[in-house]
Amino acid sequence: MIREKLRNIIKALPGRPGIYQFFDKSGNIIYIGKAKDLKKRVSSYFTISKKLNYKINVLVRKIENIKYVVVENESDALLLENNFIKKYLPRYNVLLKDDKTFPWICIKNERFPRVFLTRRLEKDGSQYFGPYTSAMMVRTLIDLIRQLYKLRNCKFNLSEENIEKRKYKLCLEYHLENCKGPCENLQTEEDYDDSIKQIRQILKGNLQSVIYYLKNLMHQFASKYKYEEAEIVKKKIEILEKFKSKSTVVNPNIKNVDVFSMDDEENVAYVNFLKIVNGAIIQSHSVELVKRIEEKREELLSYAIVEIRERLKSDSDEIILPIKPDISFNNIKITVPKKGDKKKLLDLSLRNARNYKLERERQKADSKVDSRIEKLLHTVKEDLRLKELPHHMECFDISNIQGTNPVASCVVFRNTKPSKKEYRHFIIKTVKGINDFASIEEVVYRRFKRLIEDEESLPQLVIIDGGKGQLSSALKSLRSLNIEDKLRLIGIAKRLEEIYFPGDSVALYLNKNSQSLKLIQTIRNEAHRFGITFHRSRRIKSALDSELNNIPGVGDRTMQKLIEKFGSINSLKKTDLGQLIKVVGEKKARILFDFFRE
Repeated sequence: MIREKLRNIIKALPGRPGIYQFFDKSGNIIYIGKAKDLKKRVSSYFTISKKLNYKINVLVRKIENIKYVVVENESDALLLENNFIKKYLPRYNVLLKDDKTFPWICIKNERFPRVFLTRRLEKDGSQYFGPYTSAMMVRTLIDLIRQLYKLRNCKFNLSEENIEKRKYKLCLEYHLENCKGPCENLQTEEDYDDSIKQIRQILKGNLQSVIYYLKNLMHQFASKYKYEEAEIVKKKIEILEKFKSKSTVVNPNIKNVDVFSMDDEENVAYVNFLKIVNGAIIQSHSVELVKRIEEKREELLSYAIVEIRERLKSDSDEIILPIKPDISFNNIKITVPKKGDKKKLLDLSLRNARNYKLERERQKADSKVDSRIEKLLHTVKEDLRLKELPHHMECFDISNIQGTNPVASCVVFRNTKPSKKEYRHFIIKTVKGINDFASIEEVVYRRFKRLIEDEESLPQLVIIDGGKGQLSSALKSLRSLNIEDKLRLIGIAKRLEEIYFPGDSVALYLNKNSQSLKLIQTIRNEAHRFGITFHRSRRIKSALDSELNNIPGVGDRTMQKLIEKFGSINSLKKTDLGQLIKVVGEKKARILFDFFRE
């Protein structure tokens, strides 16, 4: 019965331009399309002989009802389709991934108009220029305007009545020479409006006309021997010329043109837009289109053209494209160039689309990594009963092999990755002999006292390489600093890899395949490696120092060079005279060579 109903609807469809809507059994719109001929286009979905792809077949099986709207021409159909898609967001239509709110430059509808950046358009008679795809571009233009013209930025109502009553006083902006003081009638409305006229031309992209006007004005001042005024205008011309030279200039005969290019893949397409005004590129914007039912390139391009031109308020009467779209546009010339300046513009736009594609792919890859990290952090949080995700973790280890040169290491992990620039070594200062407990207490105190003094963030998780004794010693330091409740402290004992918590007599045994345990072991092993490396270098230096101190004429700087180069006394003894000369010079090399030979 349903198929009979659809068949009757299709028979009644007119052969005119319009849009069609497919509904599912719940009455939801699942697809909206446009057509030059509604009857032919909708019928094509139900033609048995036509081989439809899997996604379209799924769509067709879900269609329970069809509605349509007839319009005058193809262009109207395209616009209506675009508006309906944005309103209803059908499941099987192209998804535009671009949620940006574009900035505008507003010339406020008021006496002595202000000029400022805004993202909100108000229907108060103000004039808006844009939208701009880059906030940096907007700020650059506003900075340029402020360099050229002394405009007010206060919100006072500068009516003739208020100014006559001297309701407002000159502010700091006047004294900084950023404003000419219209609030106290120090600048005429005519002079101010003349600046606003020039600003409008700049924002329309007509820099050359403003430069021409200023040059005439400069010559007028000079002819009347007003050299100071002429110099001020000359500086304005130089600023405009400099700004113009920074613009990407193309053929100046290309007056007002939109350029669209597309780089598409199996499930997604990337579209770039360039706007050319008076031979210069003034806008560039890229979007990502997610395909739903394997739309053709022509369809995707048409959708992107309508959407981007509407959002960016483009009124260009020519569009440069890589291929002909699947529908025509009213009063708009479509150009598909094969060579020349317009083809170069198309190639430039394509490079922008491909760069945007690489950027999006990199962002997606980063987000996948982030999701894995977030999942691991949630696992650690649950396993160790933490109050928050341990984005910042630190681990301490004591190294005192053979009871000499006791040192400690602190390694820092952020989002499960080592942050090596934050690693720290500690030489034990207050403990004599072998005493791991006292050593841990000292270095934990020193580390967190420094973090508190520098007002840096504390880690969510602190790992101590050791069992109950080391854990208790670290806890003493945290208590003395009054930060015991601000972080989670655990100890990991090497023998059975058991986890100890302060105050718990029973250890926690995580599964050996646990991701939490593997991460804790990785951090602990890194702290051990970092500590052992430092301890080894300290022992070597100590051994070298003790023997080299017996050599007259060999100071600390020379010893440091020898340590860095040879590493051990045995290596140094076996070195020939030539190598020693290269490191410490001939005089000291002979002293060392003779000393070891004897």
